[in-house]
Amino acid sequence: MTTHIIGDTAVLTSRSLRHILRSPDTIITTAVTPIALMLLFVYVFSGAIDTGGAKGSYIDYMLPGILLITIASGIAYTAYRLFLDMQSGIFERFQSLPIARSGVLWAHVLTSLVSILVSLALVIGVALLMGFRTGASFGAWMGVIGMLVLFTLALTWLAVIPGLTAKTVDGASAFSYPLIFLPFISSAFVPTESMPGPVQWFAENQPVTSIVDSMRALFAGDPVGTDIWVAMAWLVGILVVAYIASMAIYRKKIS
Repeated sequence: MTTHIIGDTAVLTSRSLRHILRSPDTIITTAVTPIALMLLFVYVFSGAIDTGGAKGSYIDYMLPGILLITIASGIAYTAYRLFLDMQSGIFERFQSLPIARSGVLWAHVLTSLVSILVSLALVIGVALLMGFRTGASFGAWMGVIGMLVLFTLALTWLAVIPGLTAKTVDGASAFSYPLIFLPFISSAFVPTESMPGPVQWFAENQPVTSIVDSMRALFAGDPVGTDIWVAMAWLVGILVVAYIASMAIYRKKIS
């Protein structure tokens, strides 16, 4: 049974990836906004921003937040592609075939993961050209990559929900806008201590801050502390809830 599910998911993922390869502008577009933000913040605003004595240059400080924005930008395409498949009736055709039902959703999720990882690589490449430097060990890099993968999976399964339930194509992708904005109300670009009271409280208790702080410490080769456990709790919690909700909605849609 497990082999059957994996095989079906692989075939369906290959189908979705072919669409991405025929339209690489999706990956490029996902990377454009974060790269533009890096250029703006580093070359225009960085001189006016106090990072509270953080080590390294400003691009070292802000890159974790930019990477999360890249992911939040990319998941809009997941919802968009899923919505189009729902409207085209391809799900009904899949039901008539002897394939694992969950494989259809996993194919979209894994396609999103691959395309977003490519976009992240592009953003990191540009950051290196702009002066980003890291003292991260191999293990620290694996920790950063693991957190980025978990964050991508969590948000992608969230994207599945509007992809299945939206009434219009705009509604399917619009949900990602608040997620793109969320890093701006966190420690991604400025220390939370510089924010007004209520905003500071929100920034310090939302998931992006613990994720950004953990990644920043890993990049710098510093002790991570408890932030990484808070970040992991958020990531795993969001992923589990989003997966359960997505599968429940999917089963209801195809029943």
